[in-house]
Amino acid sequence: MAPKKRPETQKPPDIAVRLKSKSVPSTRELEPATKKLYALNPGSSRRCDSCCLLAELANLQVPSQSSIIRALHQQKLGRVTWPSLQQGLQKSFLQSLASYQVFQRVAPFDRRATSLAWHPTHPSTLAVGSKGGDILLWNFGIKDKPTFIKGIGAGGSITALKFNQLNTNQFFACSMEGTTRLQDFKGNILRVFTSSNSCNVWFCSLDVSTKSQVLVTGDNVGHVILLNTDGKELWTLKMHKKKVTHVALNPCCDWLLATASIDQTVKIWDLRQIRGKTSFLYSLPHRHPVNSACFSPDGARLLTTDQYSEIRVYSASQWDCPVSLICHPHRHFQHLTPIKATWHPRYNLIVVGRYPDPNLKSCIPYELRTIDVFDGSSGKMMCQLYDPGYSGITSLNEFNPMGDTLASAMGYHILIWSQEEAGPQKEHELG
Repeated sequence: MAPKKRPETQKPPDIAVRLKSKSVPSTRELEPATKKLYALNPGSSRRCDSCCLLAELANLQVPSQSSIIRALHQQKLGRVTWPSLQQGLQKSFLQSLASYQVFQRVAPFDRRATSLAWHPTHPSTLAVGSKGGDILLWNFGIKDKPTFIKGIGAGGSITALKFNQLNTNQFFACSMEGTTRLQDFKGNILRVFTSSNSCNVWFCSLDVSTKSQVLVTGDNVGHVILLNTDGKELWTLKMHKKKVTHVALNPCCDWLLATASIDQTVKIWDLRQIRGKTSFLYSLPHRHPVNSACFSPDGARLLTTDQYSEIRVYSASQWDCPVSLICHPHRHFQHLTPIKATWHPRYNLIVVGRYPDPNLKSCIPYELRTIDVFDGSSGKMMCQLYDPGYSGITSLNEFNPMGDTLASAMGYHILIWSQEEAGPQKEHELG
């Protein structure tokens, strides 16, 4: 069935280009600062005339803490509906997002970053894996040096990372080394779940359900393996014709599994009813190979990113037909970590890095490599982040569980975006 594309009713917003400064400008400072900033309008010419937009942003009144508390009280009394309250909070967040800038960075690897995962309970800690198999545990909220685990180098690429919810000093990882394993940040391998024992087969994706105590992992030849977290294999099935780039368990119904593949399909499975490779609930055909398929935090939607120019949103009400199709440049390149769109943990927002493609009609001259934020329902562009000091392609972008800090992987660099007003940008060095 051909995907339904919702017509765009408004032009996407302009890009606010941030100059390096020692602090994030306040709302009062934004209006005069517009004279020093320039912006790019994706729907018009390369030079900008969008200082007016920045001035308008400066004049917007962000709700204060007291007004948010008042709104919550009104909602409790039944005077404000929950969707209306959510929309108000999301609007407030988007206004604050326009002032985000890079305030910390680290470049610890000799090869590009390939995966990242936020700590589930500590909002300033994340783990990052590299193409050389190195793994970094970085708490950017303290001055101590990050924890660094050295990899094997060539052939050791960390393809997926996930913290162990039951012991956050441990993490699950799969790699081109040919294993899916449980490891701690001292470098000890605690359990090997899968091992291919072959340089021709490796593991590309994983997810874990703490509630059901299962782990699922996919390899580069189309197999998906389900195991108990104690290491016992439940089954191995060839679910796709080619590499399984992503596996995701639904956060609310962890028996629901989504798998994405470069065979140009995403499939949805019921783990309670799997009998073979044809026992999927839905098969979602795409025009190009697919990099990822992520369930929303409430489990009601599925976000897919292909290897060319489409981002799709599917809904639980009709899994086999996208409710939103977003045209967005993020084409695949051999020496670039595949670009993957992700959900904001609290709002119906999608974040993804842009890789401008001159072959697309929507491309304009001198288009910037921004981080784009879309509304998950309408597919409308809501905001774009850009720092001229870090103008590379950000392949991985993910908000922390609190939803107030964004981590980006840009080649060798890991960037932290925030409203933080703690002084000049900080750069951590590994000694």
